[in-house]
Amino acid sequence: MTLRWEAFLDQVQERGEYDNPQEAERAARVVLALLGAHLVGEVRAELAARLPEALSLVLLNPLQAAEPLSPDRFVRATAAWIEGATERTAPWDIGAVLSTVADAAGDELMERVLLQLPPGYDLLFGRPAAGHRP
Repeated sequence: MTLRWEAFLDQVQERGEYDNPQEAERAARVVLALLGAHLVGEVRAELAARLPEALSLVLLNPLQAAEPLSPDRFVRATAAWIEGATERTAPWDIGAVLSTVADAAGDELMERVLLQLPPGYDLLFGRPAAGHRP
């Protein structure tokens, strides 16, 4: 089942404690562009099919990665691409987006997604800890 654009951004905005949908969209676009570079073939296509169309296109036309980024480097890359983000806030941005992606994907697809990623990415798909944004 594909999540509607508004429903997806509402979830990211709520989980990321963003002030507006534009901040949630910016985080979603950056995180999905970086994620898309790490996924190939059927898994990437299936995941894209469960996202709103505008975001599925971001996932299917990713930033090119010369090599798979470790989770730490993924966090640093996210911090570099999101205006105003730091290496402290980037895991929060990533968690808000990827936990919403994981919900849309479902368990079976998420297992296959994680098999294509370096070890440690499962933590990035977890929800941000309850509390306040760093």
